[in-house]
Amino acid sequence: MNGLLLLGLSALILVVAYLFYGRYLVKTWGIDPKATTPAVAKEDGTDFVPTNKWSVFAHQFSSIAGAGPVTGPVMAMMFGWLPAFLWVIVGGVFFGAVQDFGALYASVKTEGKSMGQIIEKYIGRKGKKLFFLFCWIFTLIVIAAFADMVAGTFNGISADGAKLAPNASAASISILYVFVAMAFGLFLKKVKLEGLPKVILGIALIIAMLALGIMFPVYATKTTWIYVVFVYIFFASVTPMWLLKTPRDYLTTFLFIGMIVAAVIGVFVSNPTITTPAFVGFKSASGSYIFPTLFVTIACGAVSGFHSLVSSETSSKLVENEKDMLQVGYGSMLLESLLAILVIVIVGALPNLKASGVLDSTLANMALADTATPFTKFSAGVTGLVAQLGLPQSWGLCIMTMFVSALALTSLDAVARISRMSFQEFFEVEEGQEPSGLVKVLTNKYVSTIISLVCGYLLSLGGYVNIWPLFGSANQLLAAMVLISLAVFLKVTGRKGFMLYIPMVLMFIVTMTALVQAIYGIVMKLFVTGGFVLMVDGLQLVVAILLVALGLMIGFNSGSKLVKEK
Repeated sequence: MNGLLLLGLSALILVVAYLFYGRYLVKTWGIDPKATTPAVAKEDGTDFVPTNKWSVFAHQFSSIAGAGPVTGPVMAMMFGWLPAFLWVIVGGVFFGAVQDFGALYASVKTEGKSMGQIIEKYIGRKGKKLFFLFCWIFTLIVIAAFADMVAGTFNGISADGAKLAPNASAASISILYVFVAMAFGLFLKKVKLEGLPKVILGIALIIAMLALGIMFPVYATKTTWIYVVFVYIFFASVTPMWLLKTPRDYLTTFLFIGMIVAAVIGVFVSNPTITTPAFVGFKSASGSYIFPTLFVTIACGAVSGFHSLVSSETSSKLVENEKDMLQVGYGSMLLESLLAILVIVIVGALPNLKASGVLDSTLANMALADTATPFTKFSAGVTGLVAQLGLPQSWGLCIMTMFVSALALTSLDAVARISRMSFQEFFEVEEGQEPSGLVKVLTNKYVSTIISLVCGYLLSLGGYVNIWPLFGSANQLLAAMVLISLAVFLKVTGRKGFMLYIPMVLMFIVTMTALVQAIYGIVMKLFVTGGFVLMVDGLQLVVAILLVALGLMIGFNSGSKLVKEK
């Protein structure tokens, strides 16, 4: 299959989907450009901050485009590139983008309330409590998986003591990013810079950081970086959005767009052929079946419950005009789907890129090694493509390492904030009641953040490879829960929600099947095959059982409301 043709066809489908299906949703549900949004009505300078639509889009895209669009599609290609491609397109257009836009829409239309608070209003307080507990447990899995990924990409010292310059430089750039983003945020607070001048300044800062990071790498072990990452996301969780998160996301979006544009140009120049099998079979070499494995392996890029938390917990509090919601909610998801397709094209064409000389022996050995991670495959592939444009390979590899670590890091700081907020909202008392001393302590933003991060750290000890299957299942189950809740919201408020019914039922069946399989596999380790590790498998077993129980309770609670509501 010609990679350029597949990429062009995908882009066309996604643009048409935005122009027609996205606008159909806007027309069906209704948007009022003259309405006062929660960001304006409840402006507090911390969470509720009226923000330019491009900055909100940058925040949304940077937060949702984590490691998933790279990791998921590559892992799912064990069934062939065609099933992965089809699920990204169908899932992105009719599942993921609808969920992301729906969650943003419902939150903006409900005074900026989070999904849990929306559930409380339209389904009941019990549903809210269950949902926030589910969300909190889910965020711990995300924190664990992504923190381990980021620390691994920053690891500057190999097992044999050799220095890994690309990783060390990527770490150095990331450190600079934090402090430069804060300075950029303070500057924008004082100077109202918008439009082209803001873009030029942002790009100039990125170039300066890339150059300095490459010249002054920071070498440290993975263990050290784990601690540094958790310290960073602690501060990212408690600082005002305008100071760190929003400016960092704005700057990071240029990185993402630069990566996508560079990779697309590289595909145009090299015109690679996808030579990996289009379809391997309904059962992979490892024994996994295409159902439900494909649908939980590819989350980001198709449909991801985490996205709904970003939409309702943070982005909805930044939207300054309702007409911006289509671009922020629906558009950012389609761009992520395009990134997932780009990953499929490049990784699927790696053997062809090696044969045509685009990948030299060093890059080819990195990308095609049996132990190569999805990040490594994608990074090496794009580095080879970009090298065709004249960029030194050493620079390209460093920058690509920075790109893929930034993908995970931007989701990490968002999910740490969401984890803290979910924990706080779970313990919130009803309006008019006086919270006890213990509740006041637990809902303190510093205490709730520390508790969440400690639990996330304990889960991270198992490594992202062990956590990822559980993450995928939990993520997609969260998507099912959100879709059911949105269907209730739309029905109660007199809006049509039939477009959510097939996605919510399919995702519920898929994820429950996958979680039961995960529990079975861990139990077999414990009683039959051996290899059970308490701090890894034991924690995952507890989390998996909790997710199934909570998922069933939330599904029954919300589903019964949907059926009863006239």
